[in-house]
Amino acid sequence: MVQDVAIIGAGQTRYGDFPDNGVKELFAEAYLEMIQSVDKGLDPQQIGSAYIGNLSAGSGYQLGQLAPLLMGHVGLPHAHAVRVENACGSGGYALYSAACAVASGKFDMVIAAGVEKMRDVSSTKGKYWLGVSGDTEYERLAGSTFAGIYALMAKRYMHEYGLKREHLSMVAVKNHRNAVANPKAQFRKEITLDKAMSGVPVADPFNVWDCSPTSDGAAVVLLCNAKIAKQFTDKPVYLKGFGAASDYLAIHDRHTFTSLVAAQKAAAEAYKQANVGPKDINFAEVHDCFTIAEILAYGDLGFCEVGQAQRLLEEGTTQPDGRLPVNASGGLKAKGHPLGATGCGQATEIFKQLRGEAKEPSRQIQNGRIALSHNVGGSGGTAAVFIYQRGDE
Repeated sequence: MVQDVAIIGAGQTRYGDFPDNGVKELFAEAYLEMIQSVDKGLDPQQIGSAYIGNLSAGSGYQLGQLAPLLMGHVGLPHAHAVRVENACGSGGYALYSAACAVASGKFDMVIAAGVEKMRDVSSTKGKYWLGVSGDTEYERLAGSTFAGIYALMAKRYMHEYGLKREHLSMVAVKNHRNAVANPKAQFRKEITLDKAMSGVPVADPFNVWDCSPTSDGAAVVLLCNAKIAKQFTDKPVYLKGFGAASDYLAIHDRHTFTSLVAAQKAAAEAYKQANVGPKDINFAEVHDCFTIAEILAYGDLGFCEVGQAQRLLEEGTTQPDGRLPVNASGGLKAKGHPLGATGCGQATEIFKQLRGEAKEPSRQIQNGRIALSHNVGGSGGTAAVFIYQRGDE
């Protein structure tokens, strides 16, 4: 019998550049905030398993035993622990694995987490880690970059659907404005549309303002069997649906790259399990590693027809006061993108929002009941989508 899943605690670090903190310190900081968020208290020894998303770990760490290293550091050396790697989607896949572990009945309580240390590596190594999420033989060795692959998607979207350069910049302006009130965000400064359109070129049509930063950070989410959730909090958040899917890694193998088929399939699975549709979503955190990625997400998640995403931007639909706020946290673009932590960071943001605990009143989404998060691996080789519901339903 499939068990219902609840989230009863969540925490994350600030995202940014923290030269004095390694992955152990970052993980411990997020873990402690998670423990403190469980308002009725928790014996950590009840945690049976941990799924920890990570791509590169930063300098000085062996990847193979990273999960037990981190769990031992927070005093849980005997919990089953495994590292989950799926490029930029590592955190989302850690959350998916944790949800499946609880739903299966194998464990009553598990951790889903992510941690990344990106700011302590050389520029050469940093470029390597940002490039491994594509097809090395046919994309990277041919001279493409991570930004270059998404730039190809943007150019094709422009060609097929009339997207303008200004629409890309509208995403950046919105998300930077949203990040101002988020104390966890890496960039807490507004930018104007003119500035967003005139940044240093990166890969046509992108400039620097279209690209998410490299970030240090960690996030930890605590999931449990929904039957016991009220033992730990009066305000659980229920994980009503979760889906994951894959696609060809190299974009030249796909039948389209103005949509991410993996994201569409993951969303369909999550919607079906939760018994809701796109029109039921009150707000969302989506994967905007580049501005075009948020635009693609609008169509892939069913918020609009594919090719019509620019209309949502023009109409203000995805603004904080719009019908469907997207990336109230600032998104990857301004909150930051510590690769392995991003998916769990999105879940932490939604957990806080649905409980009314976004402490900065200017960014608390009002009357949010059902939310969605969307985490993509690389250029769309993998994706995970989650549907959350407020616990007073």
